[in-house]
Amino acid sequence: MFNLILRRVVIAIPVLLTVITLTFLMVHSAPGGPFDEEKAVSAEVLAKLNERYNLDQPLSTQYFDYLSGVLVGDFGPSFRYPGRSVTELISIGLPTTFELALYSILFALCVGVLAGVLGALRPNTALDYIPMSTAMIGICIPSIILGPTLILVFGIWLEWVPVSGWGYMPGDKILPIITLGTAYAAYCARLTRGGMLEILNQDFIRTARAKGLSETRVVVVHALRGGLTPVIAFLGPAMAGLLAGSFVVETIFGIPGLGRFYVEAAFNRDYTMILGSSIFFSFLIVSFNLISDLVAAALNPKLRD
Repeated sequence: MFNLILRRVVIAIPVLLTVITLTFLMVHSAPGGPFDEEKAVSAEVLAKLNERYNLDQPLSTQYFDYLSGVLVGDFGPSFRYPGRSVTELISIGLPTTFELALYSILFALCVGVLAGVLGALRPNTALDYIPMSTAMIGICIPSIILGPTLILVFGIWLEWVPVSGWGYMPGDKILPIITLGTAYAAYCARLTRGGMLEILNQDFIRTARAKGLSETRVVVVHALRGGLTPVIAFLGPAMAGLLAGSFVVETIFGIPGLGRFYVEAAFNRDYTMILGSSIFFSFLIVSFNLISDLVAAALNPKLRD
């Protein structure tokens, strides 16, 4: 297990460094600057602003200065919000974004695992075809289409739930969670079905049934542990994808999460906010992938080698 952790950490270092380098070069090569949208200022004031934010230095100097700050956890000051650091803004928006992602992955697991198990237990029947066909549709519909459709139907036409906000009114979390979690529920359903079909054909399952164990005990105690291994391995990338994909959902439903700061940073050329958010989410992706690998290795000792 220690070797597994060490390998993942060694791989993560060049990945994070590549993300930092590419993101830094892309944001600085984009047309415009962080102060272009400000009201007209004199050349002297603009020079002072560039000096204040270290933008008057050569690009290589800016890169290594920023990299040295990242190594100690300092993402620099925000250009859009003077007097506030990127780390502070991330800490403000992250709880809401993480809450949305957490609820969405729980929704995806509950719906996806149940549909996958039913499909595996009754293959080539209506209990298999209907959930798997629905899962395929869920994979094909992006959240940028699903979200407005749910708002139109359930928020405007039927007026069952609010169409924006987060935590202000009862039921305002339902549509964002469904929008963000539907595609991942579909993936979970497909992975669960495939994993369960493979496990249910193993000899130890036939032995358990031959001993007279109930079907519920065979499925829950013996089959699920191995059948859910693909789903567990998928949870790391899924959680990372949910956090990154929440930007679109937060914009659609007006949720005050980290996505709001990131979108504003992109429009306002807030270099440090774009860099800090990208690095932070890259670190989360690496961390969630490591956690999912450890959990999968704990359930399947063959993966530890």
